[in-house]
Amino acid sequence: MAFEYKLSNIFSGGLIYSAGDTIAVLITNGFDFGDLNYVRVLGVFMIGATLYALEIPNFFNWIDKKVPQNGSKKNDMLRAACATLFFNPLWIARHILLIQLVSGNYSTIGWSILMTGLISFVVNIPVAFVANYWIQNKVSVKNRFVVSAVFSGIMAIYYSLSETWY
Repeated sequence: MAFEYKLSNIFSGGLIYSAGDTIAVLITNGFDFGDLNYVRVLGVFMIGATLYALEIPNFFNWIDKKVPQNGSKKNDMLRAACATLFFNPLWIARHILLIQLVSGNYSTIGWSILMTGLISFVVNIPVAFVANYWIQNKVSVKNRFVVSAVFSGIMAIYYSLSETWY
């Protein structure tokens, strides 16, 4: 299996994740552009351009290798389940942790992030499964990371809001 880390994924991952997180910040702060933390925007851009642009396409490639897209409903469902489980409570908690780190909110880092990740994941399962079913089975391999990043950007809004809600 070839390892993938492409310039297009780096650029789109950085832009899409930082845009989603920026929207979340603006929503939670009442669209106060003065409170926008530009270090956070840059930090989330770097996370999306490095870590996420590296791990997500390669995990999707792993799914393609382990669960071939052969038109069977069983494989379609398994592919969606694999992608849904990849973005599990620990992945969500890590995302929240990274955001707290790049935001300089060190005092908010604690074990409660794990509970937020768990609740966010459980509440989101129906939406995530449907979205991942579509991404894994209907979107071309070439566009899968970008479409997943857009969905994840939207979910980044949800994850940021979940810190407040849960």
